[in-house]
Amino acid sequence: MKRTSTGKGAARQLRRSNHIPAVLYGKGVDPEILKLNTKDLDTTFRKHGRARLFFNLTIEGENTSRKAFLKELQVDTVTGKFSHMDLYHISMDQTLRLMIPVVTKGLSKGVEMGGLIQIVRRELEVICLPHDIPEKIEIDVTDLDIGESIHVSEISLPEGIKIPYDVDFTVITVVQSKAYETEETEEDAEEEEGAESTPTESIEKE
Repeated sequence: MKRTSTGKGAARQLRRSNHIPAVLYGKGVDPEILKLNTKDLDTTFRKHGRARLFFNLTIEGENTSRKAFLKELQVDTVTGKFSHMDLYHISMDQTLRLMIPVVTKGLSKGVEMGGLIQIVRRELEVICLPHDIPEKIEIDVTDLDIGESIHVSEISLPEGIKIPYDVDFTVITVVQSKAYETEETEEDAEEEEGAESTPTESIEKE
């Protein structure tokens, strides 16, 4: 439903009536301010989750529905209730640019040897059609050893998905554990001290 009033006071009134303010915008369309029913949203999120979520918006007074993508959902940190939503108007035949979370798959052999895995980029930008939007970018790290890295150019992607980049940046790497380095240094120091304190034998000629 469209709304005509804006501002903090109007937003508070909406929330008291089980609605939240929302904005619908997109390429080639004028932004529109809406109000959405929080009970309907809660039911939708419980059923479908929030990842890769599309809405068929039926706006009061219009005969046709609009396809929109959930761009951002703001939640009150104190009450946990929805406070604002951004919706992006889309066409199913036009590509989108959006950020997708990176997750690892498997246990790195470098980690098994005492290393630590570091996810340098926890999200990556992708370009794809709406129906191809992935929930996550899964990267297999099983063969990754200490000191080795996976760069963006090495990531295998499903058909129809592209990661734009100008520089072949690091996404995941395995580094030496500081605790392991400290332990190794202490052992080396003990060996050196032991070598220094060992008495040398001399053979005198008669």
